[in-house]
Amino acid sequence: MLTLGAREAKNEFGRMLDAAQSEGVLIEKKGRPVAIVLSVKAYQLLEGAQDKLWEMLAKTSEMEGLVSERESEDFLKSLRNAKN
Repeated sequence: MLTLGAREAKNEFGRMLDAAQSEGVLIEKKGRPVAIVLSVKAYQLLEGAQDKLWEMLAKTSEMEGLVSERESEDFLKSLRNAKN
């Protein structure tokens, strides 16, 4: 992962965007990590993985009798709507 200072990221914005297509870019401010820039594809993969995780957790909870399938679906829909 490429690491850039905040000022460097600002001054070399195009280079940062190009690098984000093949690897994440960590942006630091005063030596502390403050942001990560990812390609759209990488972000969508992370979103999909997060959705799968929530589905697995919901199924596990349902099997343990904690929530119903309908309650799980409603919860997942609320999470997806919160993203938008």
